[in-house]
Amino acid sequence: MTFSDNHSAGGFLFERDTFAFANELVWHYRMDPATGRMATTRSDPPPTYSHRCFVMVRSARQFFYHTRFDPSLPRLNDAETLRLIRRVVRRSPRFPSRDPDRIVIPGHHSLREFSGTRPGLLKAACGGAWQSYCLRSHWRMVFPISRRHQECTAQKLTLAPPNRIDPIVHLVRFPQLTINHGITLFGREETSSGVRFTAYDPNQPAAPTELIYDRANRTFHFPANHYWAGGPLDVIEVYRGLLY
Repeated sequence: MTFSDNHSAGGFLFERDTFAFANELVWHYRMDPATGRMATTRSDPPPTYSHRCFVMVRSARQFFYHTRFDPSLPRLNDAETLRLIRRVVRRSPRFPSRDPDRIVIPGHHSLREFSGTRPGLLKAACGGAWQSYCLRSHWRMVFPISRRHQECTAQKLTLAPPNRIDPIVHLVRFPQLTINHGITLFGREETSSGVRFTAYDPNQPAAPTELIYDRANRTFHFPANHYWAGGPLDVIEVYRGLLY
């Protein structure tokens, strides 16, 4: 079951509503088999588009909330396309537009296609790396996050009333900061031990990932990948209200 069935035809779809390019990594990560920890070295060549995970998940939601793609219309030139993208990312990441008020993106079928054919324009217009750091929700991670808090977070993410937005969540280990990352949840499945959420991770644009909630331990787990060794972490929903 998806969160966003009532926001767009078919709800949020990974193959349609995500970016084709990745948030690049400053570090290259390698699992140390002796310790099970990640060893790091500087990426070579250095990335040209990094520290934008929150920018990308926010922008993906803004395109989902505020645009309509029309491939039958002629494509715009670069200057006109930049102006159109900036109009989109100036709109609220918390509340969707009414259908008549959506911005039309001409000449493309979806954000996935748009970002595959015009990546440079989207990277230039969606926002800088500073916007991933200067989030008003980041205050929350410096305070203790209890198991009760995580239980309540899981309940809010699972209830999903009919008008539920696709949640954007902050994945964090504080103060270690072995992970400090943003992803979008767009589906869920109840399991015998908890909930398995399907997610869009801007670091991994090729396929969806998962976020697992273990009900017994009241703990979220994120699976191992090319930048994270896997394991428990804390989850905070962001772009949700006045304080987040």
